[in-house]
Amino acid sequence: MAITDWPEAERPRERLLKLGAESLSDAELLAIFLRVGIKGKSAVDLARELLLHFDGQLSVLAQASAKELSKLPGMGPAKATQLMAVLELARRALREDMKTRDLLGSPQAVRDWLRLKLAALPYEVFGVLWLDNQNRLIEYDELFRGTLSQTSVYPREVVKQALTRNAAAAILVHNHPSGAAEPSRADELLTRGLKEALAMVDVKVADHFIVAGSAKPISFAERGLL
Repeated sequence: MAITDWPEAERPRERLLKLGAESLSDAELLAIFLRVGIKGKSAVDLARELLLHFDGQLSVLAQASAKELSKLPGMGPAKATQLMAVLELARRALREDMKTRDLLGSPQAVRDWLRLKLAALPYEVFGVLWLDNQNRLIEYDELFRGTLSQTSVYPREVVKQALTRNAAAAILVHNHPSGAAEPSRADELLTRGLKEALAMVDVKVADHFIVAGSAKPISFAERGLL
């Protein structure tokens, strides 16, 4: 049954206008973007199938390529590129928000952005959120890519970037593509080494987050590992 045949009170667009976007499910929000379904399936049905293809995780969907998205039923190249544009706007909106607030007092904002940025990457990356003296975001830099056991994270390069950004503090971030969020001994040693190196140029390591799939990113500060 097409959504236009549903009772008006049950249609996603009408519910959004009446109750607000936060009242809708992920599938309903995605259905509004899709606008129409295909023969035998409503836009909501298509949206549910699209989410299931990505394990029901928006963070995984957010990392999909245009090529991958365009092959899915009801999508095609035009909608795939539109969806990628919407997701990138969401990332940029979160990043702009982080530039106006105290990130040490807003760990959830950091977690939300990191999940959109890193959660579904198939390879490991190491990056740094550079903060000013009011703990607002200056910029995010991806500094190294590859499995950390194979690709060294050079403290000298991290310190160099800290000076370039004129940073007062840093939040270290990296992802675990395996999905295991728990910090390893190597992660702890890396954090300690970078903390000592950055302290020499008066840059404080405020936290280190590990992002792994749909799990809540782990904070070293909250674990007492700093």
